[in-house]
Amino acid sequence: MHTLIKIPAALLSLAIVAGNPALASSHREAPFITKLPKVDGTDFYMFRSYGSESDTTVTFIANYQPLQDAYGGPNYFDLDTEAVYEIHIDNDGDAVEDITFQFSFDDVINDLKVPVDDQMVSVPLKNIGGIGPNATDTSNVTSRQTYTLTRINGQRRSGNTSNVTNSADGSSTFLKPLDNIGNKSFSDYASYASDHVYSVTIPGCADTGKVFVGQRREGFAVNLGEVFDLVATNPVGPRDGETNIIANKNVTSLALQVPISCVTSDSEPVIGAWTTASLPQARILNPSPTADAFTGGTNGKKASVQGGAFTQVSRLGMPLVNEVVIGLKDKDRFNASHPSGDGQFATYVTNPVLPELLEILFGVTAPNVFPRTDLVSVFLTGVSGVNQPDGVTASEMLRLNTTTAVTPTASQSNLGVLGNDLAGFPNGRRPGDDVVDIALRAAMGVLLGDDPNAGSNDLPYTDGAIVSATDFDEAFPYLNVPVAGSLNN
Repeated sequence: MHTLIKIPAALLSLAIVAGNPALASSHREAPFITKLPKVDGTDFYMFRSYGSESDTTVTFIANYQPLQDAYGGPNYFDLDTEAVYEIHIDNDGDAVEDITFQFSFDDVINDLKVPVDDQMVSVPLKNIGGIGPNATDTSNVTSRQTYTLTRINGQRRSGNTSNVTNSADGSSTFLKPLDNIGNKSFSDYASYASDHVYSVTIPGCADTGKVFVGQRREGFAVNLGEVFDLVATNPVGPRDGETNIIANKNVTSLALQVPISCVTSDSEPVIGAWTTASLPQARILNPSPTADAFTGGTNGKKASVQGGAFTQVSRLGMPLVNEVVIGLKDKDRFNASHPSGDGQFATYVTNPVLPELLEILFGVTAPNVFPRTDLVSVFLTGVSGVNQPDGVTASEMLRLNTTTAVTPTASQSNLGVLGNDLAGFPNGRRPGDDVVDIALRAAMGVLLGDDPNAGSNDLPYTDGAIVSATDFDEAFPYLNVPVAGSLNN
């Protein structure tokens, strides 16, 4: 059914992640996005739900705001109220979105004051007392966020829109939990956060889904500093021999669980997906500062004016794409691009850099096979018989065959398909898939088999930072409770 198609030579060489994989997922990967951390996508997951969740659903998790230090008060890590954060789904293989789920955020300001001598003075902190355990227990909170979720059928800016609503009360506004300030502010943060998991009614879907937006503990594992220091580690050493330097960081997750029947087409079980963030084109900073930032109602921020059409500033599908693969001058271009135009980046992977670098530094032999057609099916079209749609247009996105049986948590291989677990990466991506090690082995030619030019393709390449399914929860939203900001825990 799913046979490997012929594609143009320019696209054939666009194995942009595997030809030269980035080793930090998508954290601060392009010059422009470093100025806009609130809209910096860090990781994207898509998998058939497992554990205590129904396997008739797909879970999408789009993480934003990289490398959050848990103690980062007093503002912590709210999302951008001027941005739209989106998850796009292509269910016919043509590299164009058919369904988009769009998240938009608002600030809710409560001007709490305390008496100072004979005056009531506004407080400078997020909260002046305990919060939770229920989502609505916010009387001590000065600033929090809500969001709406919209389903768009068709192209993201011109399709038909409808609100996703709370199944319990029909509301179209959802509450976002505050970040994990610490145990004095939250007696039980896990319970408080889980009260923000909503059962949702999705237009056109017979069954309900789930949504959660909030801070989570970083789930990505990477030996980050040493990798970027000219790979100052042993790439064929033990898989758990180095430090996961970002283990105590947090991210902000946009997690959505949707019935499979609501995201697939009638004739195609494979879906492709990616996440983006976009901002208005026009931005005027500090045009007319106001002395009272709380006079603006629900959104009291008066220090900037933004408008115009939305411009995409962040894009993430397959992990490990934009850090070291795309040339510096085009990193921002990639973040602004669409899968249908991926041919413009082809020249960056004609001759992969990372295999040659490992050869120079460590004496291993890089594959001498060009162009690297072994990687095309994994990263551009899906693997024939695994997750390749019929008539697919070559493009970079995460692809999932929704008919592949779920692998129970205890049986999941963190090497995914390379570990004979067909429910894992690159057939979607689960939290426990060690995508760094998988991509390293693919880059060094593991898919070339016995080709005489395959080089040292049978070595167990690794960055030394390991991850597995048992590191995570078995229920939505899967990623763990965030690290608390207070040391008094």
